[in-house]
Amino acid sequence: MKTPKRIEPLIEDGLVDEVLRPLMSGKEAAVYVVRCGKELRCAKVYKEANKRSFRQAAEYQEGRKVRNSRQARAMAKGSKFGRKETEDAWQNAEVAALFKLASAGVRVPKPYDFLEGVLLMEMICDEYGDAAPRLNDVELEPDQAREYHAFLIHQIVLMLCTGLVHGDLSEFNVLLTPDGPVIIDLPQAVDAAGNNHAFSMLERDVGNMASYFGRFAPELRQTRYAKEMWALYEEGKLHPASVLTGEFAEEEVEADVGGVMREIEAARLDDIRRRAAREADDQPTKTTEEPPPPWLQ
Repeated sequence: MKTPKRIEPLIEDGLVDEVLRPLMSGKEAAVYVVRCGKELRCAKVYKEANKRSFRQAAEYQEGRKVRNSRQARAMAKGSKFGRKETEDAWQNAEVAALFKLASAGVRVPKPYDFLEGVLLMEMICDEYGDAAPRLNDVELEPDQAREYHAFLIHQIVLMLCTGLVHGDLSEFNVLLTPDGPVIIDLPQAVDAAGNNHAFSMLERDVGNMASYFGRFAPELRQTRYAKEMWALYEEGKLHPASVLTGEFAEEEVEADVGGVMREIEAARLDDIRRRAAREADDQPTKTTEEPPPPWLQ
């Protein structure tokens, strides 16, 4: 096939020998199967911002580091330079996340290189050497669903141990191989410690897994792994070997009824005092007439 223009620099640099076929086109990128020597790999070509349907929501970008203050100001102003910097930061986030997660043992595609907005990475295959199917394209037995769910919960724990939350995890960005699931698509990965929305995103990721696998094993819908692992994370007790139960009991604190009543009474008395002070200020000032001088009496 004709080589896409964006992949030409990789061929010129000897990183890619040949583009074989398109693999898929998504909301943020187009992926091609390429030959690198004797290996088949994937080249993920990020779409330009005006051609993408995925909105770079502010909650995903919160907490991401920038190179310098000039870059931060430009990104905030939305200038031409700032938009380019924002786009570069968005793409670099996935590259950095993949390298970090792969080194931590998380099941993600192995990244090889990143050049001119093109990410060169491992091709995830099925048992026949073809592209692996997405999780949403397969039917599962209940025991398989439980096994894959437990595996992915462990992967989420490993991610959180590295300080990252996927942020958009669902059955549509998990590939299924003979060795188990592989997590893909991480440009929206967020810093767990630096992003105020990290827990809600984690809860959504875990909830998506419970909802999907719960189609095949309904009891999984009742699990509460997100709150359990987040509580351990906040206490500094979460580690790759943490054993989770899927249960989480909210802390119950007995209501201080007496204290609440005292607060209400104090507020009532304060209101009475304020009203009295206002009424006093509104009263006309009374003056006492002085008696006339003696010669006028």
